[in-house]
Amino acid sequence: MVEGLRCELDYQLDGRLMRITHTGVPQALEGRGIAAALVAHALAWARAQGHQVQPLCSYVQVYMRRHPEWQDLLA
Repeated sequence: MVEGLRCELDYQLDGRLMRITHTGVPQALEGRGIAAALVAHALAWARAQGHQVQPLCSYVQVYMRRHPEWQDLLA
């Protein structure tokens, strides 16, 4: 929650595969880097747990393309 508004990143786990299916930030909070922070945290968690990531969310796909430090997680 940020300023009382719900921000989210949805995922599914299948063994060692983490499918990120959705990120959502209310319009009132857009442009503050909140979605990027959610994705970075999720990817760091996936790495720490030994998961590979399948980015089904278009935002996460773009984020991972722009941040090569996460490329090793791509399933």
